[in-house]
Amino acid sequence: MELVCVDELVSVFNQSPQAQEHYTFYCQSCGDVIIRDRRLLRVLPLPSANWAALVEEWCCHPDPFTQKSLHPGHGDCFTGDTFYLVNLRSQPGQDPKANTKVICKRCKVTLGETMSPETTKFYMTEIIIQPSERSFPVIPRSEFVQSIVGQRLGELASARSTFRFLIQGQDGRVFILLWLLNSDSLVIEALRSSRSVTKFPLLEETWRTDSTSARNAVKVLYQPCTKSRNEKLAREWESDISIHAITLPSASCLELLLILSRSTATLPVSLRRMNSFQVAFLKM
Repeated sequence: MELVCVDELVSVFNQSPQAQEHYTFYCQSCGDVIIRDRRLLRVLPLPSANWAALVEEWCCHPDPFTQKSLHPGHGDCFTGDTFYLVNLRSQPGQDPKANTKVICKRCKVTLGETMSPETTKFYMTEIIIQPSERSFPVIPRSEFVQSIVGQRLGELASARSTFRFLIQGQDGRVFILLWLLNSDSLVIEALRSSRSVTKFPLLEETWRTDSTSARNAVKVLYQPCTKSRNEKLAREWESDISIHAITLPSASCLELLLILSRSTATLPVSLRRMNSFQVAFLKM
């Protein structure tokens, strides 16, 4: 294992799989190997989730993609908004069924789901992909989640001019309404107090507390939707086609909500709310 400090996180997260190289897929939570030494022949981005609905506007003839799905072939890795699609047909001893969860054998965390007997979806918040010659990087869980989500929010806003997002679980249940304000913020942290750590015991981590650190971050507004909160507003956002839905495992949605709450708690009281929304920063 390789211990990755906070200052090195950005370089790790910005590494995307490149074609014609061998990669190993790890469970981010425990480091268990999910796919060992897989050569990726092609690494391709997927179109937006609603691409099929727009085909009629692109074509002057009947839809050529009717009843067809985009599935990776052998050696392919397709990248979506928050997931990877990988062809596991060649994995020995595997005959997965469609629409079943993929669970880490060691820590029992939900890593993704099978889309077909050949295609498996892995969520970016649950998987680390490293060149096979490198070792597993040890990254604090909350740092990993917020860096992945913050990075994807910035990329989606830039590519699609979308600034409002629904954070939902695999079953479609909405957990968070999130509004991206700035993607070029800078967060400077000083010595971390023990009081803020004990307030969120599920997110305890090993931190270097002998210096200050500056990190790039995105500034967001958010509304929790757990325990029947903000149901009316959530329904309005769900029906708004300008708002983009981001799907993650339910446990990761709750982790993200805790991360946002902890970030809000570190701000001065006068800066914690904007209108009816709470304010938070996601460090990258």
